[in-house]
Amino acid sequence: MNLKNTHKQDIVSKMPKTETIQTVADAMKQLGDPSRLRIFWLLCHCEECVINIAAATGMSSPAVSHHLRLLKSAGLITANRNGKEMYYRAADTPMVNKLHHTIEEIAKISCPDWLDKFEN
Repeated sequence: MNLKNTHKQDIVSKMPKTETIQTVADAMKQLGDPSRLRIFWLLCHCEECVINIAAATGMSSPAVSHHLRLLKSAGLITANRNGKEMYYRAADTPMVNKLHHTIEEIAKISCPDWLDKFEN
């Protein structure tokens, strides 16, 4: 067996399962929409309710709710009820953390400066 075939077999043996690839594809599909990407980035930095997200993004509350449903179904955000209000934030998972940092790296943006104090 030559080196190329051995290398190919090694790569194929380490190929992610279909379910794993589907999870990543679903997340990336949701972040392919600019409005959802903005909402996701915001929720990586704070926990907010629909009304505040709508105000921050210049969108209507129904539009924000639609995007939040899709982000939540993809496992990118979580929701917590506080009284009558639902508050959303980025899910605390390795995939979400990596996506957050990748977005900031690609866009050459960074977390707000005041967050550095809490992370260090």
